Amino acid sequence: MNRDAAVALRDALGDALTARREFFRTVGRHREDGRYVVARRGADSAGNEKVFAEFAALRRLYDRLPAEFSAEEVGRAGITGSRRHMVVRHVAEHPAFDCEVVSRSPLRAKKTEGGGP
Repeated sequence: MNRDAAVALRDALGDALTARREFFRTVGRHREDGRYVVARRGADSAGNEKVFAEFAALRRLYDRLPAEFSAEEVGRAGITGSRRHMVVRHVAEHPAFDCEVVSRSPLRAKKTEGGGP
């Protein structure tokens, strides 16, 4: 492989590893260190994000939640404050999770179909 091809491959891999997906209210970002960040869309402070060790950690949290859940159930996993609501919204928005918001006040979501892939 020549140098130009290697640089192009490195750049493509870097983009894939640090992918950022924006949804209606939230953003999901895969960092180079493997962590997965759930953030409030348009927010610029760490207080508006929850960092998971990896995307699979968010998947495990989701799998442990009941068929219908609220920020309270998410909070039992140690997620505090408004981050609980942000995580509920994120799993409802992210296509990797079969989930939808069923109530905005109070915020509640429900797993649909098989509850995820």
